[in-house]
Amino acid sequence: MNQPATYNKAVETIKTAILQGQYEAAKGVNRIQLAVYFGIGKYISLNTRKGKWGTGALEVISQQLRKELPGLRGFSATQLKEMRLFYEAWMMLDPNSSVMTDELQVIDNYNITNSSVMTDELSTNSPIMIAELDDYKIDIYQAIKIPETKDFPLEDFFKVPFTHHTIIRTGVKSIEARYYYIHRVAEENLQSRVLEKLIKDDAFGHQDLMPSNFAQTLPNASLARKAVMMFKDEYLLDFINVEQIGERESIDVDEREVEQQVVQNVKNFIMTFGNDFAFIGNQYHLEVYGVEHFPDLLFFNRELNALVVVELKTGDFKSSYLGQLMSYLSILDTKVKKPHENPSIGIVLCKSANREYVEFVIRDYDKPMGVATYTTTAEMPEKLRKALPDVEALKKLL
Repeated sequence: MNQPATYNKAVETIKTAILQGQYEAAKGVNRIQLAVYFGIGKYISLNTRKGKWGTGALEVISQQLRKELPGLRGFSATQLKEMRLFYEAWMMLDPNSSVMTDELQVIDNYNITNSSVMTDELSTNSPIMIAELDDYKIDIYQAIKIPETKDFPLEDFFKVPFTHHTIIRTGVKSIEARYYYIHRVAEENLQSRVLEKLIKDDAFGHQDLMPSNFAQTLPNASLARKAVMMFKDEYLLDFINVEQIGERESIDVDEREVEQQVVQNVKNFIMTFGNDFAFIGNQYHLEVYGVEHFPDLLFFNRELNALVVVELKTGDFKSSYLGQLMSYLSILDTKVKKPHENPSIGIVLCKSANREYVEFVIRDYDKPMGVATYTTTAEMPEKLRKALPDVEALKKLL
Protein backbone atom coordinates (compact mmCIF):
# COMPACT_ATOMS: atom_id res chain seq x y z
CA MET A 1 0.00 0.00 0.00
CA ASN A 2 1.49 3.41 -0.96
CA GLN A 3 1.94 6.15 1.61
CA PRO A 4 -0.87 8.54 0.45
CA ALA A 5 -3.41 5.71 0.51
CA THR A 6 -2.11 4.59 3.90
CA TYR A 7 -2.43 8.11 5.32
CA ASN A 8 -5.91 8.56 3.84
CA LYS A 9 -7.05 5.37 5.53
CA ALA A 10 -5.48 6.54 8.78
CA VAL A 11 -7.28 9.88 8.51
CA GLU A 12 -10.63 8.15 7.97
CA THR A 13 -10.04 5.79 10.89
CA ILE A 14 -9.04 8.58 13.29
CA LYS A 15 -11.79 10.89 12.03
CA THR A 16 -14.45 8.25 12.69
CA ALA A 17 -13.15 7.77 16.20
CA ILE A 18 -13.11 11.54 16.81
CA LEU A 19 -16.69 12.01 15.62
CA GLN A 20 -18.05 9.11 17.63
CA GLY A 21 -16.04 10.21 20.64
CA GLN A 22 -17.32 13.79 20.35
CA TYR A 23 -20.88 12.48 20.26
CA GLU A 24 -20.36 10.70 23.54
CA ALA A 25 -18.02 13.22 25.18
CA ALA A 26 -20.53 16.00 24.52
CA LYS A 27 -22.56 14.41 27.29
CA GLY A 28 -19.78 15.25 29.72
CA VAL A 29 -18.20 11.84 29.98
CA ASN A 30 -14.45 12.32 30.46
CA ARG A 31 -13.79 8.59 30.20
CA ILE A 32 -15.00 8.60 26.59
CA GLN A 33 -12.42 11.20 25.62
CA LEU A 34 -9.65 9.27 27.36
CA ALA A 35 -10.75 6.06 25.66
CA VAL A 36 -10.64 7.75 22.25
CA TYR A 37 -7.16 9.16 22.94
CA PHE A 38 -5.99 5.78 24.21
CA GLY A 39 -7.28 4.03 21.10
CA ILE A 40 -5.85 6.62 18.70
CA GLY A 41 -2.57 6.52 20.62
CA LYS A 42 -2.38 2.76 20.13
CA TYR A 43 -3.21 3.10 16.43
CA ILE A 44 -0.44 5.66 15.96
CA SER A 45 2.03 3.73 18.12
CA LEU A 46 1.68 0.50 16.15
CA ASN A 47 2.06 2.26 12.82
CA THR A 48 4.89 4.65 13.70
CA ARG A 49 6.98 2.46 15.99
CA LYS A 50 6.97 -0.46 13.56
CA GLY A 51 7.77 1.58 10.47
CA LYS A 52 4.38 1.44 8.73
CA TRP A 53 4.33 5.22 8.34
CA GLY A 54 7.14 7.41 7.10
CA THR A 55 8.70 10.52 8.61
CA GLY A 56 6.25 13.40 8.84
CA ALA A 57 3.18 11.15 8.79
CA LEU A 58 1.58 12.74 11.83
CA GLU A 59 1.92 16.22 10.37
CA VAL A 60 0.27 15.08 7.11
CA ILE A 61 -2.53 13.27 8.99
CA SER A 62 -3.11 16.24 11.30
CA GLN A 63 -3.37 18.71 8.42
CA GLN A 64 -5.80 16.45 6.57
CA LEU A 65 -7.94 16.01 9.68
CA ARG A 66 -8.23 19.79 10.06
CA LYS A 67 -9.30 20.08 6.42
CA GLU A 68 -11.98 17.43 6.76
CA LEU A 69 -13.13 18.58 10.20
CA PRO A 70 -13.02 22.41 10.16
CA GLY A 71 -12.60 23.90 13.62
CA LEU A 72 -11.08 20.70 15.00
CA ARG A 73 -8.84 21.33 17.99
CA GLY A 74 -6.56 19.08 19.95
CA PHE A 75 -5.24 16.97 17.08
CA SER A 76 -2.06 18.70 15.99
CA ALA A 77 0.95 16.54 15.19
CA THR A 78 2.32 17.29 18.67
CA GLN A 79 -0.94 16.29 20.32
CA LEU A 80 -1.14 13.11 18.28
CA LYS A 81 2.32 12.27 19.63
CA GLU A 82 1.00 12.92 23.16
CA MET A 83 -1.77 10.40 22.52
CA ARG A 84 0.82 7.87 21.42
CA LEU A 85 2.83 8.48 24.59
CA PHE A 86 -0.36 8.27 26.68
CA TYR A 87 -1.07 4.83 25.26
CA GLU A 88 2.51 3.69 25.71
CA ALA A 89 2.58 4.91 29.33
CA TRP A 90 -0.54 2.86 30.14
CA MET A 91 0.01 -0.01 27.73
CA MET A 92 -0.76 -2.42 30.56
CA LEU A 93 -4.44 -1.53 30.05
CA ASP A 94 -4.36 -3.00 26.55
CA PRO A 95 -5.44 -6.66 26.49
CA ASN A 96 -3.34 -7.32 23.38
CA SER A 97 -0.18 -5.70 24.70
CA SER A 98 2.88 -7.78 25.49
CA VAL A 99 3.07 -6.05 28.88
CA MET A 100 -0.49 -7.00 29.81
CA THR A 101 -0.50 -8.67 33.19
CA ASP A 102 -2.98 -10.78 35.10
CA GLU A 103 -3.67 -7.77 37.30
CA LEU A 104 -5.98 -6.41 34.60
CA GLN A 105 -9.01 -8.08 33.10
CA VAL A 106 -10.48 -6.71 29.88
CA ILE A 107 -13.82 -7.70 28.42
CA ASP A 108 -14.24 -9.15 24.94
CA ASN A 109 -14.22 -6.82 21.95
CA TYR A 110 -17.24 -6.33 19.73
CA ASN A 111 -17.24 -4.80 16.25
CA ILE A 112 -19.26 -1.61 16.39
CA THR A 113 -19.65 -1.50 12.64
CA ASN A 114 -21.83 -4.64 12.83
CA SER A 115 -23.71 -3.55 15.95
CA SER A 116 -26.76 -1.33 16.34
CA VAL A 117 -26.02 -0.81 20.01
CA MET A 118 -24.63 2.50 21.24
CA THR A 119 -24.63 3.10 24.97
CA ASP A 120 -24.86 6.47 26.66
CA GLU A 121 -21.38 6.16 28.08
CA LEU A 122 -18.42 3.86 27.87
CA SER A 123 -18.73 1.04 30.39
CA THR A 124 -17.63 -2.55 30.74
CA ASN A 125 -20.57 -3.50 28.53
CA SER A 126 -19.88 -0.93 25.80
CA PRO A 127 -19.23 -1.84 22.19
CA ILE A 128 -15.69 -1.30 20.91
CA MET A 129 -15.02 -0.04 17.43
CA ILE A 130 -12.37 -2.02 15.55
CA ALA A 131 -10.33 -0.52 12.70
CA GLU A 132 -8.04 -2.63 10.55
CA LEU A 133 -4.86 -1.58 8.83
CA ASP A 134 -2.97 -4.32 6.98
CA ASP A 135 -2.36 -7.01 9.59
CA TYR A 136 -3.25 -4.82 12.56
CA LYS A 137 -6.49 -4.74 14.52
CA ILE A 138 -6.64 -1.49 16.44
CA ASP A 139 -8.98 -0.84 19.37
CA ILE A 140 -10.23 2.73 19.10
CA TYR A 141 -12.46 2.37 22.14
CA GLN A 142 -11.23 0.45 25.16
CA ALA A 143 -13.64 -0.85 27.79
CA ILE A 144 -11.55 -1.79 30.77
CA LYS A 145 -12.62 -3.66 33.86
CA ILE A 146 -10.31 -3.98 36.83
CA PRO A 147 -11.03 -6.77 39.33
CA GLU A 148 -12.18 -5.37 42.67
CA THR A 149 -9.41 -7.16 44.52
CA LYS A 150 -6.67 -5.40 42.56
CA ASP A 151 -5.18 -2.03 43.32
CA PHE A 152 -5.61 -0.04 40.11
CA PRO A 153 -7.44 3.30 40.64
CA LEU A 154 -9.81 2.83 37.70
CA GLU A 155 -12.49 5.34 38.67
CA ASP A 156 -9.89 7.96 39.56
CA PHE A 157 -8.04 7.29 36.29
CA PHE A 158 -11.11 8.13 34.19
CA LYS A 159 -11.87 11.30 36.18
CA VAL A 160 -8.50 12.86 35.34
CA PRO A 161 -8.47 15.12 32.24
CA PHE A 162 -6.04 14.32 29.45
CA THR A 163 -3.99 17.48 30.11
CA HIS A 164 -3.45 16.36 33.70
CA HIS A 165 -2.53 12.86 32.54
CA THR A 166 0.12 14.43 30.32
CA ILE A 167 1.52 16.43 33.24
CA ILE A 168 1.65 13.30 35.41
CA ARG A 169 3.24 11.20 32.67
CA THR A 170 5.96 13.72 31.90
CA GLY A 171 6.70 14.64 35.50
CA VAL A 172 6.33 11.34 37.36
CA LYS A 173 8.15 8.08 36.70
CA SER A 174 7.11 5.53 39.33
CA ILE A 175 3.71 3.85 39.04
CA GLU A 176 2.99 4.37 42.76
CA ALA A 177 3.60 8.11 42.44
CA ARG A 178 1.37 8.28 39.37
CA TYR A 179 -1.43 6.55 41.28
CA TYR A 180 -0.97 9.11 44.07
CA TYR A 181 -1.29 12.16 41.79
CA ILE A 182 -4.18 10.62 39.84
CA HIS A 183 -6.00 10.14 43.13
CA ARG A 184 -5.26 13.72 44.23
CA VAL A 185 -6.58 15.17 40.96
CA ALA A 186 -9.73 13.03 41.07
CA GLU A 187 -10.48 13.73 44.72
CA GLU A 188 -9.58 17.43 44.84
CA ASN A 189 -10.39 18.51 41.26
CA LEU A 190 -6.96 20.13 41.01
CA GLN A 191 -6.14 22.71 38.40
CA SER A 192 -3.21 21.88 36.16
CA ARG A 193 -0.95 24.55 37.68
CA VAL A 194 -1.64 23.19 41.18
CA LEU A 195 -0.80 19.68 40.00
CA GLU A 196 2.44 20.91 38.45
CA LYS A 197 3.43 22.53 41.75
CA LEU A 198 2.62 19.37 43.72
CA ILE A 199 4.84 17.34 41.40
CA LYS A 200 7.62 19.95 41.53
CA ASP A 201 7.47 19.91 45.34
CA ASP A 202 7.45 16.07 45.33
CA ALA A 203 4.23 15.82 47.31
CA PHE A 204 4.32 12.04 46.86
CA GLY A 205 7.76 11.77 48.42
CA HIS A 206 6.80 14.02 51.31
CA GLN A 207 3.43 12.55 52.20
CA ASP A 208 2.43 13.04 55.79
CA LEU A 209 0.87 9.63 56.21
CA MET A 210 -0.54 8.72 59.58
CA PRO A 211 1.25 5.89 61.41
CA SER A 212 -1.15 2.95 61.38
CA ASN A 213 -1.44 -0.83 61.13
CA PHE A 214 -3.94 -0.73 58.23
CA ALA A 215 -1.78 -2.86 55.92
CA GLN A 216 -1.75 -5.70 58.44
CA THR A 217 -5.33 -5.52 59.71
CA LEU A 218 -7.64 -4.57 56.82
CA PRO A 219 -8.97 -7.44 54.66
CA ASN A 220 -7.34 -6.50 51.32
CA ALA A 221 -4.62 -4.29 49.86
CA SER A 222 -7.04 -2.00 48.03
CA LEU A 223 -8.96 -1.13 51.19
CA ALA A 224 -5.73 -0.69 53.14
CA ARG A 225 -4.40 1.71 50.52
CA LYS A 226 -7.63 3.74 50.60
CA ALA A 227 -7.45 3.96 54.38
CA VAL A 228 -3.78 5.01 54.30
CA MET A 229 -4.60 7.75 51.79
CA MET A 230 -7.65 8.86 53.76
CA PHE A 231 -5.85 10.11 56.86
CA LYS A 232 -2.95 12.50 57.47
CA ASP A 233 -0.58 12.46 60.44
CA GLU A 234 -1.51 16.00 61.52
CA TYR A 235 -4.65 18.12 61.25
CA LEU A 236 -5.20 21.82 61.72
CA LEU A 237 -8.41 22.22 63.70
CA ASP A 238 -8.47 25.96 63.13
CA PHE A 239 -12.06 26.26 64.38
CA ILE A 240 -10.88 25.33 67.89
CA ASN A 241 -9.47 28.31 69.78
CA VAL A 242 -8.19 27.27 73.17
CA GLU A 243 -7.94 30.91 74.20
CA GLN A 244 -11.73 31.08 74.09
CA ILE A 245 -12.08 28.00 76.28
CA GLY A 246 -10.19 29.47 79.19
CA GLU A 247 -7.05 31.16 80.39
CA ARG A 248 -5.31 27.83 81.07
CA GLU A 249 -2.40 26.46 79.12
CA SER A 250 -3.59 24.50 76.07
CA ILE A 251 -2.22 21.23 77.47
CA ASP A 252 -4.67 21.53 80.37
CA VAL A 253 -7.77 22.11 78.31
CA ASP A 254 -10.41 19.55 79.22
CA GLU A 255 -10.96 16.95 76.49
CA ARG A 256 -14.72 17.27 76.81
CA GLU A 257 -14.52 21.00 76.02
CA VAL A 258 -12.44 20.28 72.92
CA GLU A 259 -14.95 17.61 71.97
CA GLN A 260 -17.83 20.07 72.33
CA GLN A 261 -16.11 22.53 70.02
CA VAL A 262 -15.62 19.74 67.50
CA VAL A 263 -19.31 18.80 67.75
CA GLN A 264 -20.36 22.45 67.37
CA ASN A 265 -18.17 22.68 64.27
CA VAL A 266 -18.68 19.14 63.03
CA LYS A 267 -19.03 20.28 59.40
CA ASN A 268 -15.60 21.93 59.56
CA PHE A 269 -14.18 18.86 61.27
CA ILE A 270 -15.48 16.57 58.51
CA MET A 271 -14.13 18.91 55.83
CA THR A 272 -10.75 18.83 57.58
CA PHE A 273 -10.75 15.03 57.66
CA GLY A 274 -11.82 14.63 54.04
CA ASN A 275 -14.66 13.52 51.81
CA ASP A 276 -17.35 10.96 52.48
CA PHE A 277 -17.49 11.22 56.28
CA ALA A 278 -20.92 11.19 57.91
CA PHE A 279 -21.25 12.16 61.59
CA ILE A 280 -23.10 9.60 63.71
CA GLY A 281 -22.66 11.05 67.19
CA ASN A 282 -20.46 12.01 70.13
CA GLN A 283 -20.22 10.11 73.41
CA TYR A 284 -21.86 7.28 71.49
CA HIS A 285 -23.24 4.70 73.91
CA LEU A 286 -21.70 1.22 73.66
CA GLU A 287 -22.44 -1.58 76.12
CA VAL A 288 -21.31 -5.16 76.47
CA TYR A 289 -21.90 -7.47 79.46
CA GLY A 290 -23.28 -4.53 81.44
CA VAL A 291 -20.13 -2.42 80.98
CA GLU A 292 -20.70 0.92 79.28
CA HIS A 293 -18.31 2.78 76.97
CA PHE A 294 -18.63 6.26 75.44
CA PRO A 295 -16.22 6.91 72.56
CA ASP A 296 -15.75 10.59 71.81
CA LEU A 297 -16.76 10.78 68.14
CA LEU A 298 -18.25 8.22 65.76
CA PHE A 299 -18.39 8.62 61.97
CA PHE A 300 -19.19 6.49 58.96
CA ASN A 301 -16.99 6.75 55.87
CA ARG A 302 -18.71 5.88 52.60
CA GLU A 303 -15.50 5.39 50.64
CA LEU A 304 -14.12 2.92 53.19
CA ASN A 305 -17.59 1.51 53.95
CA ALA A 306 -16.61 1.45 57.59
CA LEU A 307 -17.35 3.01 60.95
CA VAL A 308 -14.59 5.35 62.12
CA VAL A 309 -14.25 6.10 65.82
CA VAL A 310 -12.13 9.10 66.86
CA GLU A 311 -10.81 9.42 70.39
CA LEU A 312 -9.67 12.93 71.33
CA LYS A 313 -6.72 13.45 73.67
CA THR A 314 -5.29 16.80 74.74
CA GLY A 315 -1.89 15.51 75.84
CA ASP A 316 0.89 13.29 74.53
CA PHE A 317 0.15 9.92 73.01
CA LYS A 318 0.06 6.98 75.45
CA SER A 319 0.02 3.33 74.48
CA SER A 320 -2.99 2.79 76.73
CA TYR A 321 -5.07 4.78 74.24
CA LEU A 322 -4.74 1.90 71.78
CA GLY A 323 -6.11 -0.55 74.32
CA GLN A 324 -9.05 1.78 74.82
CA LEU A 325 -9.64 1.88 71.06
CA MET A 326 -9.44 -1.92 70.89
CA SER A 327 -12.38 -2.16 73.26
CA TYR A 328 -14.44 0.29 71.21
CA LEU A 329 -13.64 -1.45 67.92
CA SER A 330 -14.46 -4.89 69.28
CA ILE A 331 -17.87 -3.72 70.48
CA LEU A 332 -18.57 -1.79 67.27
CA ASP A 333 -17.71 -4.79 65.09
CA THR A 334 -19.82 -7.11 67.23
CA LYS A 335 -22.81 -4.94 68.09
CA VAL A 336 -23.04 -2.07 65.58
CA LYS A 337 -21.32 -2.93 62.26
CA LYS A 338 -23.59 -4.17 59.46
CA PRO A 339 -22.70 -7.48 57.75
CA HIS A 340 -21.82 -5.75 54.46
CA GLU A 341 -19.52 -3.19 56.09
CA ASN A 342 -15.75 -3.40 56.47
CA PRO A 343 -14.04 -3.65 59.88
CA SER A 344 -14.37 -0.53 62.03
CA ILE A 345 -11.37 1.80 62.16
CA GLY A 346 -10.06 3.66 65.19
CA ILE A 347 -8.15 6.94 65.27
CA VAL A 348 -6.43 8.52 68.26
CA LEU A 349 -6.26 12.28 67.74
CA CYS A 350 -3.86 13.75 70.26
CA LYS A 351 -1.70 16.84 70.78
CA SER A 352 1.64 15.18 70.15
CA ALA A 353 3.07 11.74 69.40
CA ASN A 354 6.46 10.12 68.91
CA ARG A 355 6.00 8.58 65.47
CA GLU A 356 8.59 5.82 65.92
CA TYR A 357 7.08 4.83 69.26
CA VAL A 358 3.56 4.74 67.78
CA GLU A 359 4.70 2.52 64.90
CA PHE A 360 6.40 0.19 67.37
CA VAL A 361 3.47 -0.29 69.77
CA ILE A 362 0.68 -0.35 67.18
CA ARG A 363 2.09 -3.22 65.12
CA ASP A 364 0.86 -6.02 67.41
CA TYR A 365 -2.78 -4.89 67.57
CA ASP A 366 -5.19 -6.81 65.33
CA LYS A 367 -7.77 -4.05 64.87
CA PRO A 368 -7.17 -1.27 62.28
CA MET A 369 -5.96 1.82 64.13
CA GLY A 370 -3.93 4.93 63.54
CA VAL A 371 -2.59 7.88 65.52
CA ALA A 372 -2.71 11.50 64.32
CA THR A 373 -1.97 14.82 65.97
CA TYR A 374 -3.69 18.19 65.75
CA THR A 375 -2.97 21.86 66.22
CA THR A 376 -5.40 24.69 66.90
CA THR A 377 -5.65 28.35 65.92
CA ALA A 378 -3.95 29.54 69.10
CA GLU A 379 -0.91 27.40 68.34
CA MET A 380 -0.39 28.63 64.79
CA PRO A 381 2.74 30.70 64.21
CA GLU A 382 2.09 34.37 64.99
CA LYS A 383 2.98 35.45 61.46
CA LEU A 384 0.49 33.01 59.97
CA ARG A 385 -2.24 33.90 62.44
CA LYS A 386 -1.92 37.58 61.60
CA ALA A 387 -2.25 36.74 57.91
CA LEU A 388 -5.68 35.19 58.49
CA PRO A 389 -8.79 37.43 58.53
CA ASP A 390 -10.54 37.79 61.88
CA VAL A 391 -14.09 36.57 62.32
CA GLU A 392 -15.71 39.92 61.49
CA ALA A 393 -13.55 40.37 58.39
CA LEU A 394 -14.44 36.87 57.27
CA LYS A 395 -18.14 37.58 57.72
CA LYS A 396 -17.78 40.66 55.50
CA LEU A 397 -15.98 38.62 52.87
CA LEU A 398 -18.76 36.05 52.92
